[in-house]
Amino acid sequence: MQSVQPTPPRQRPLYALALRLMAALVLSTLFMLVKFTSETGVRFPEILFWRQLPTIVLVLGWLAGRSQLQRLKTRRLPVHARRAMLGLTGMGFTFGAPLLMPLAESTALGFTTPVFAVILSVLLLKERVGPVRWLAVALGFAGVMIIAQPGQEALTPLGAFVGLGAGFMVALISIQVRDLSRTEESLSIVFWFAALSTPILLVALPFFYTPHSTWQWFLLLSGGVLGLVGQLLLTAALRYGQVASVVVMDYSSLVWATLYGWLLWDDMPSAATWLGAPVIIAAGAVIAWREHQLYRRTPPAAASGAE
Repeated sequence: MQSVQPTPPRQRPLYALALRLMAALVLSTLFMLVKFTSETGVRFPEILFWRQLPTIVLVLGWLAGRSQLQRLKTRRLPVHARRAMLGLTGMGFTFGAPLLMPLAESTALGFTTPVFAVILSVLLLKERVGPVRWLAVALGFAGVMIIAQPGQEALTPLGAFVGLGAGFMVALISIQVRDLSRTEESLSIVFWFAALSTPILLVALPFFYTPHSTWQWFLLLSGGVLGLVGQLLLTAALRYGQVASVVVMDYSSLVWATLYGWLLWDDMPSAATWLGAPVIIAAGAVIAWREHQLYRRTPPAAASGAE
C-alpha cells in the first residue's frame, strides 16, 4: 500500500502569516521554558529527550484514534534518519543557545538562518546568487559582529558559536525538509524526526537523569507539547504560503524573547543587540524580498538560476 499523499492546498497568504506568527510565539515560549527548566536542575540531554517523546505518543495516539496510521508509511526511511541526525544536532544548538546567553541575544543570532540559507544554496544546490543577496549576506554578518563585539566583553565565544550554529543548522535542515516535503506529509516528517532521534537520547538518559518534582515534570511535558505544536504550525504555514513571505513573521520572536527575558530574568538587550539585531533582520528581509521577486518573475523550476 502506498503512503497517502496530501492534496496541495489552496494558497492562503494571510492565514499562512497568522500561522507563522503563532509559531513564533509558541517557539519563543518553548525556548524560555527550556532555559527555565534547566535552571531548576534538569540536565540538558534529558530536556531534549522529553522534548521529543511526547511527539511520538501524541501523533501515534491521534492517528490511531482516526484509523490513519498509514499516513506514517514511508519509503524514504534513510532520508528521514539523516534528517533526524541533523535535527538532533540542530536542536542541541537551538536549545543550547538560550542557556549560554540572554534570550534576546540568542534569538537575534538565530535570525542568521536566511543568511546561511543563501550560502548553502550555493554550496549544496549550486544555485547562482547575485549581488543583492550577497550584499544581504554581508549585512547579516555585520549585524552579528555588532552583537558579538569581538575583543570586548560581550557574548562569550562559546555562546556566539552556539547561537550562530543554531542559525546554520536551521538553514541546513530546511533544505533537507524541503526535499522530504516533495514526497512526505508534514505530519510524517515531524513524527519520524522524533521517532528516530529519541532512541539516541534514551541511551544517554541514564547518565543524566535525576529525580524530579511535580513542577519539573510539568515543565518537561509542557516543553514536549509546545515543541509539537510549534512544529505543526511551522509546517502548516508553509503549506498555505511561500517561504519568502511567511519567514518575516519569525522576527516577531525577538519581541517575545525580550519580554520573557525582562519578566523572568530581569534581562534587557544590550545596546549592541539593539543596534545589531535590526541589521540582521534587515538582511533577512532583503533575502525574503528577493526570493519573493524571483518567485513572481520566474517559474519555480527556473528560480534557482536567477539572481
